Amino acid sequence: MSQQPKAIVELHDITRTYLQGEIKVNAVSNLNLNINVGDFATLCGPSGSGKTTVLNMIGALDEPTAGVVSIEGQDLAKLNRSEVSALRRDRIGFVFQSYNLIPVLTAYENAEFVLALQGVSVEERRERVMSILKEVGLEGLENRRPDEMSGGQQQRVAIARAIVTRPAIVLADEPTANVDSATAEALLDLMQELNENEGATFLFSTHDQRVIDRAKRVIHLRDGQLESDILL
Repeated sequence: MSQQPKAIVELHDITRTYLQGEIKVNAVSNLNLNINVGDFATLCGPSGSGKTTVLNMIGALDEPTAGVVSIEGQDLAKLNRSEVSALRRDRIGFVFQSYNLIPVLTAYENAEFVLALQGVSVEERRERVMSILKEVGLEGLENRRPDEMSGGQQQRVAIARAIVTRPAIVLADEPTANVDSATAEALLDLMQELNENEGATFLFSTHDQRVIDRAKRVIHLRDGQLESDILL
């Protein structure tokens, strides 16, 4: 008898409403969805389908108008601001299409930053950061600042920063949007290896067919609702 997959993220009847002038618009409507340990899943659908809104609610960057978002069994609405900040810092890794690196910090310092916030010792930080920079193909580039790196290298730093804390889940919003095709394929190879070898759980929001083709699970949204959820 097969075991039930363990859910990291649980969305129960999620609705997110915005006001456009005096008109209420549902970006997401009554969505029920779980993301499980080991998923390499993508949220896809046309512009306006609710992909980024869902990702932002899972990442505790936005709150639902109605419904419950739980991360590892914790209802986000029941956490105070500092508890939400700690959850984001410790259990969620973020990879953005614009990299969001700190421009005055080196690759090493960008990857180290969250570990320092967590209070990890200098020795352990060095060991973990150097190991992850090697794993993402940046060995020897640890002292370069973002403006001294290509877009693909910057995104590798962003991936290193996202996973060095060993989060429960990595949320990647259009991570291949600002790089060329060869770099996009190399980044996807890297994330796929991290998923398969390290057990890292990834959830992408993307229009990129290359990302969708690599996914083990494809979740289609349309008009803020679940259209299909296919395990590959």
